[in-house]
Amino acid sequence: MKENYHTHTRRCNHAFGNDEDYVKAAISSGIKVLGFSDHAPYRLPEECDSWYRMKPEQTEEYVESLLKLRERYKDKIDIKIGFEAELYPDYFEDLLKTIGRYPIDYLILGQHYNYNELNAHYCGDPTDDTALLDNYVDTCIRAIRSGRFTYIAHPDIFRYTGSDDIYRERMLRLCAEARGAGIPLELNLLGLRDGRHYPSERFFRIAGEAGAGVILGIDAHSPDEIRSAPEADARRFAGRCGVNIVNTVKLRNPL
Repeated sequence: MKENYHTHTRRCNHAFGNDEDYVKAAISSGIKVLGFSDHAPYRLPEECDSWYRMKPEQTEEYVESLLKLRERYKDKIDIKIGFEAELYPDYFEDLLKTIGRYPIDYLILGQHYNYNELNAHYCGDPTDDTALLDNYVDTCIRAIRSGRFTYIAHPDIFRYTGSDDIYRERMLRLCAEARGAGIPLELNLLGLRDGRHYPSERFFRIAGEAGAGVILGIDAHSPDEIRSAPEADARRFAGRCGVNIVNTVKLRNPL
């Protein structure tokens, strides 16, 4: 891999290592473009325990740290600054205000919950509720049409246990929308390495049928995960599913 845009930091409370260690790991692994995309600093209601993301007041330090590293290692690697964000309609404009004061290069969509995190469904929990599947797909399509997101992280995170025909019809619509907008779908290497329910062959065979572009994302939560990213396994997975991997992506200005 020469480019990776899915990299977290310790600020999200479930990643490890300092920022510079991620950069050094990427350089030693032959990566030429390293995008940091920690979980976006949504300002949610106090009763919502959004433990897995940085706080809004950490945004400035996050950006300043990465700007310093960008300058320090400019001759060895191109560092991009972004966030992995859900599209929470009630809070998205406030998020844009929070990050809008900084030189942010891109957003990737990682829709972990339906609606928001307050009494909401986690997309990785099994469900046969078609209304929730519809909401997930509609939200992803809304994000694509907003023009603010560079790609969709783990688009197959939604764990639908209902009808295969319904799943195929909904996800074919999502993949076709992404293809039409030139938005890649991420084949997530963290899920592949850990044996999660994603990446899903069921989903990526649909993506292949739709002709959607697919990008590899390490989803690194430690520097070692960059060094040990299962790229060869991911490429074999993509081959089985008949999808085309894109090796680079045009960053979309989210602001």
